Amino acid sequence: MPHTEDLLPVLETVVSFIDEGVIITEPSGRIIYHNPAAQELLGLDLDHPLTHLRDLAGLNLQKRILQAAIEAGEVDAAGRPSGRFVRFHEALEVRGESRYLGFHTGLVSLGREEQRLRLVLIENLTERKQLESVLNRDRHGPIITNDPAMLEILQRIDQVAPTDAFVLLQGESGTGKTQLARHIHKLSRRSHRPFVEVNCAAIPESLIESELFGHRKGAFTGASHDRPGRFQTAHQGTLFLDEVSEIPLNLQAKLLRAIQDQAFEPVGADEPVQVDVRIIAASNRNLRDLVEEGKFRADLYYRLAVIPLVVPPLRERPGDIPLLLKHFCRVMQDRGYPRVEATDGARRLLMDYPWPGNVRELENAIEHGIICAVDGRIEVESLPQDIRLYGKAPPARPEEDPELAEERRRILAALEQANGSRTVAAGLLGIDRSTLWRRMMKLGIK
Repeated sequence: MPHTEDLLPVLETVVSFIDEGVIITEPSGRIIYHNPAAQELLGLDLDHPLTHLRDLAGLNLQKRILQAAIEAGEVDAAGRPSGRFVRFHEALEVRGESRYLGFHTGLVSLGREEQRLRLVLIENLTERKQLESVLNRDRHGPIITNDPAMLEILQRIDQVAPTDAFVLLQGESGTGKTQLARHIHKLSRRSHRPFVEVNCAAIPESLIESELFGHRKGAFTGASHDRPGRFQTAHQGTLFLDEVSEIPLNLQAKLLRAIQDQAFEPVGADEPVQVDVRIIAASNRNLRDLVEEGKFRADLYYRLAVIPLVVPPLRERPGDIPLLLKHFCRVMQDRGYPRVEATDGARRLLMDYPWPGNVRELENAIEHGIICAVDGRIEVESLPQDIRLYGKAPPARPEEDPELAEERRRILAALEQANGSRTVAAGLLGIDRSTLWRRMMKLGIK
């Protein structure tokens, strides 16, 4: 049976390889042992051993320990640390980057001897702090992300929101364009004024002019009274034109003039109405492509796209999926759903799935998983069928069914005509991108 002293070399080897920093000092603060992780976490040169808690690259750890002990009430009558373990955090600048460290320290006795040594344990809390910041910050509103491309967009929004510059948000459905538009308004000088949303794709073509600009009594059948349009409702505020690509070409000229002049004539009126409106537009289609195809006015596009922002789809930022999973679980809990956790298998499926419906589809999938959770855990079987079946082999020989064979032919033809673009192919087929993706998965088309 080995003696305790025989185990010391083994323990020192173990301590030298762990990720947490370990420092052992005399009560005076003189360092008698530290592992390499302590130097790395503190950003110190590995070739220069640590000597005293007072001088650790500008950090007086001895003074900070005393302060933490006082804050925790762990000092004796003379104001000296009692020796009981205390915790505190410290933010440091390490090699040009912010690092957030957690310290846990106290005095430990050496067997029966009177002498005691101070043990300092150091943990890197930077990633945890970043996650908490992402989940709790108000600065980025409802946008949960740690993706560099999305963070760059949010940084640009911080710059342009206080101005009156028009913003064009482009990206697939479900990527969060509406949330970004609301966030821009919230950060703007118009935040105390109306934020008016118009889904241009949801308004019949015959009514969109009246919806935007209003009408006078008797302007058309059924116009029994004057009605202000969305431009007037948004006066001194922000008008959000969602799916702006759906505005008919013949109405785009009037929209351009209203935007440029901040004035327009309601349907059936002779006198112009003056307004003060900031425009934020959004589209799930590439407006520049539509301009080249002659389906969208170039002058209107350039007027709207003063600040163009392209929102990346969720499949291009898979690192956000764990953050969004935690966020939506908390949101659902606030709505009265039970607290749940996802299993590793469920997480892997969520990470591997391409999310044609983007963040909106992910939220629905998580709600589905919570409802179908087993013993407080989102299992693989708790997730929607589309996610569970993704990647599995398609049904055998779907070509044997004439209807499936014809559907396959049409989809392949549309993809070829669209040079592989699923968004364009979906438009050619008259369906949305999510529907096209599901049909492709069903038919085994990659």
